[in-house]
Amino acid sequence: MIAAVLPVRALLVAILMLMAGGGFLATELSIRLETGGSRALMIGAVGMSYFAGLTAGSLLIARLIERVGHIRTFAAVASLFAATTLAFALLPGGLAWMPLRFINGFCAAGVFICLESWLNERAEPSSRGSMLAGYMIALYSGQAIGQMLLTLDLGAEAPALPFALAAMLITLAAVPVALTRMPAPTLTKARPLPISALYAVSPLGVVGTVATGLMFGSFYALGAVYVLRQGADIAQAAWFMTAVILGGVALQWPLGKLSDRFDRRKVIVALYGSTVLTSLALGFGGGIEGLLLPLGAAFGGLGFALYPMCVAHTNDHLQPEQRVSASGGLVLLYSMGAAVGPFAAGGAIQLLGPEGLFGFIALCAAGTSGFGVWRQWHAAPVPAEDQQRFRMLPRTTPMVATLDRAGDEERAA
Repeated sequence: MIAAVLPVRALLVAILMLMAGGGFLATELSIRLETGGSRALMIGAVGMSYFAGLTAGSLLIARLIERVGHIRTFAAVASLFAATTLAFALLPGGLAWMPLRFINGFCAAGVFICLESWLNERAEPSSRGSMLAGYMIALYSGQAIGQMLLTLDLGAEAPALPFALAAMLITLAAVPVALTRMPAPTLTKARPLPISALYAVSPLGVVGTVATGLMFGSFYALGAVYVLRQGADIAQAAWFMTAVILGGVALQWPLGKLSDRFDRRKVIVALYGSTVLTSLALGFGGGIEGLLLPLGAAFGGLGFALYPMCVAHTNDHLQPEQRVSASGGLVLLYSMGAAVGPFAAGGAIQLLGPEGLFGFIALCAAGTSGFGVWRQWHAAPVPAEDQQRFRMLPRTTPMVATLDRAGDEERAA
């Protein structure tokens, strides 16, 4: 794996720096709004704006890359991301932060598309799986590092300092890309399959993807708020967010391999059912001393496996030439769900208290689990030997689907 990722180490350093700054910023904003007295619905609306921008950028940023190239586009969106990050310190919060967060999401989509198309260009059939794994390690490691920065409580003495640090990390992400000697790639266009076509192929894959977006868009926007409203401090909120991320990384692969051996629909239904139980335990027992971090790690371990498993289930019903377009469509569906989830979960918190976040997540998971049981009655399973191999996948932009071709290319070779 090390030999495969060495040629693209500059790109992996860039995504690690960007995710450290971006992950730190996202949680810092939620904490700042919460401690400033904002209502949960407003905090959810700010979180919703980021995913709305990410969805818009996923659809539109390719035109800019075609006009000015990858390096210029990357430098432009990273600079705009950093500038809007600094602007949070100049505005009072609430509604004024929503357009800034939308721009953050739009710029993040530009960064992801540039890096993912570059990685796709550099990947050979024999190294594509290792490159995707290296990309995910850098992405999730950056997220975890960003959460740990919150434990420093930098805003206690200088309120603008956290935004300055996040902007510095985002700006530094442009340095390895600007100095790289790798030739710019050709932008790969993968037209996502229409939602109607995706649903006709795999109803459970589509419903599960949207539900997972609702669940994790809500969590990323309001997870820290939930912890603070349980009476914990900022450091405990940071450790909780980190536990969820690390738990998700640790359990994706073993759960995915389990789904390769059995009817994948049964594994998906069991995962959503287990997520219901874990969410209810967090909602009504997460505040008990000693349970918060283990329950968070279990929630992340179960939940992070849901999206790639829905993609794998959809791919079980497709021809190889359709899978890139289908994966691109599923990423967009996830982003759309993530754009709606924070606002809906914010309303649930406002009505029910902090338990409302995981109550909303449990409701989404329960509905999807029930839908999966219904699908098992109405359609025959794909034989285990015909199922596509599970692969861990990030939930960034449709461009990442071009990297998700390891199994097909290995079989062709």
